[in-house]
Amino acid sequence: MQQSPSPTDRQAGHGGTVYLDTVSVEFKVAGVLAVDKVSLNVKSGEFVSIVGPSGCGKTTLLNYAAGLLPAWACAGTFLVGGKPPVIGNRDIAYMLARDALAPWRTTLANAELGTEIRGVPVEERRRRALDLLEQVGLKGFENAYPKALSQGMRQRVALARTFCLDSPIMLMDEPFGALDAQTKLQLEEVLLQLWQRDGRTVIFITHDLSEAVSMSDRVIVMSARPGRIVADVPITLGRPRSVRALQKDPRFHELYSHIWSELEAGMGLS
Repeated sequence: MQQSPSPTDRQAGHGGTVYLDTVSVEFKVAGVLAVDKVSLNVKSGEFVSIVGPSGCGKTTLLNYAAGLLPAWACAGTFLVGGKPPVIGNRDIAYMLARDALAPWRTTLANAELGTEIRGVPVEERRRRALDLLEQVGLKGFENAYPKALSQGMRQRVALARTFCLDSPIMLMDEPFGALDAQTKLQLEEVLLQLWQRDGRTVIFITHDLSEAVSMSDRVIVMSARPGRIVADVPITLGRPRSVRALQKDPRFHELYSHIWSELEAGMGLS
């Protein structure tokens, strides 16, 4: 059986790229211009975070990329892997803010759900899921049901489920936003390790500036609605990184302060 190309193979072409040129999104029925003339070029293998005030269109951009918005609401050029967004695009894996685990499925069955839907053979999807569950620290919990897991453990399952897909582009909408500080740090470390291993393209939405600086190659700062890009900040910290170790790095704090200033300016607070 011919195997589908890996994320790395796809990134040799346009598979891992995301390109926006003067993209606007307007929900006319509600009279809301959510995003206004946003231009952005994300290269294959980049980890790009987007920060901005609530309601500025961050999640709207992810939904557009995933093909979840109606055509009448969107204007401008948006290309995902060199092609216009379309629902069901296998080049995309989308991790939501909540784990969205099926309560009737075990940890293992939840982790392999996406690959099952995509028709990956049983042995292959089981191998991927078991490997990812071990990577996220859930070895030994394969047969547990969601009700027996903490919120942090449930997010680990969701992270494993997302990485089980061979998609070169990962959209992540505040995946750790509901977690306590310690669990968030642990999962940030796990995500960095998985990303550094696979080299996929990640677009990561967060309200946590520390998280954005720690994880990213670039941080995109958006204004209050209608969302516009007010800053594109390169994160000049070496890789591989440790989220914990960065807390003691003065360059980390300089970047944090700079992004905070840009965020305040975009909200009209400075």
